[in-house]
Amino acid sequence: MENNFEMLAKTFYGMEKILAKELLQLGATNIREGNRLVHFMGDKGFMYKANLCLRTAIKILKPFYQFSAENEAELYNQIYQFDWKTIMDPDQTFAIDSVVFGKYFNHTLYTSQRCKDAIVDRFRMDLKKRPSVDKRNPDIRLHLHVFNRKCSLSIDTSGGSLHQRGYRILTNIAPINEVLAACIIKHSGWDGSNDFLDPMCGSGTLLIEAAMMAAKIPANLNRNEFAFEKWKDWDERLFDKIKNSQLNRVVSPEVKIYGFDKAPSALEKSSQNIKNAGLEDFIQVNQANFFNSQKLGDSSLHLLTNPPYGERLEADINNLYKKFGDTLKRSYPNTDAWIISGNFEALKYIGLRPSRKIKLFNGKLETRLCYFPVYKGTKKVHKLWDAQKSSEES
Repeated sequence: MENNFEMLAKTFYGMEKILAKELLQLGATNIREGNRLVHFMGDKGFMYKANLCLRTAIKILKPFYQFSAENEAELYNQIYQFDWKTIMDPDQTFAIDSVVFGKYFNHTLYTSQRCKDAIVDRFRMDLKKRPSVDKRNPDIRLHLHVFNRKCSLSIDTSGGSLHQRGYRILTNIAPINEVLAACIIKHSGWDGSNDFLDPMCGSGTLLIEAAMMAAKIPANLNRNEFAFEKWKDWDERLFDKIKNSQLNRVVSPEVKIYGFDKAPSALEKSSQNIKNAGLEDFIQVNQANFFNSQKLGDSSLHLLTNPPYGERLEADINNLYKKFGDTLKRSYPNTDAWIISGNFEALKYIGLRPSRKIKLFNGKLETRLCYFPVYKGTKKVHKLWDAQKSSEES
């Protein structure tokens, strides 16, 4: 335990509890939820494991230096005093991202520049040579967080955002982020025990994330690289041991995971992405119009989809949502239907009262994840959704 250190995992708004639960299941300790992030403890091996396996984290940072500063001179001096040779070599490249809040610092770019100057000057003093800055693809990416006087420097363990799984080469217009897709699936409560359908599957992201969960495949198995692979203490043998251990846990899903889309171009993209993920045996996609479809069998079904909600004429969007609701009521009994949408007006046309409405953000767009349980047999499906009386869940 003495080799454990603090880390923090970033996530989307409203997904902190889901990420905290995932970290607990993975073996993290000292878990504390924050605002769009979760603090936790682990050793180097767990850092590798978290980056490889976490589905609901955008990025994992490792804080390594905290100090106080009230102005640029104090900031420079504090950063200059740190022994940067423990973090990187002068022949490596680096970049700094800054986030500043409070009355003492108010210019992100200038704060990053002063931090860079201090690091470079310290290397020149110690070794007579300096590392270069590479903002696009650095060997070492640092994050400086400033809140009033409190300053914290972290090193990025992940590199590019962890939504870059490595399988999605082809996309539709406004595809859903892979991490957000995994968060939504977990938020909807699907545990892999019943069939999963995305009736408007687009490029297949929801299907792929669901299949990887059901098969217990590490989320970032197909990723090209992680930032820690460029660190001085990179332990490839340890990483391979952890990776192989996780691969030994992979199973074949016992449920059907399938999707529709009426657009041939969407089916081509989803099929290629599914192939890239190595999930052809676990996912079925077919060209079909959901509105003309029937539920397969009598067993329970988990339906989750991200329909269009912005790029069409308003009348077309409203009609699409109405048809969606009509199809659920007519052809999909015994179904837990979930829909994510940023078009709150169109949601009213579904004609069903949602049992739950969860506030989320798809990028900067505020959305709702709505749950419409459709019951089996003669049990009352739902009353029509009275849009005037329905209160928004915030």
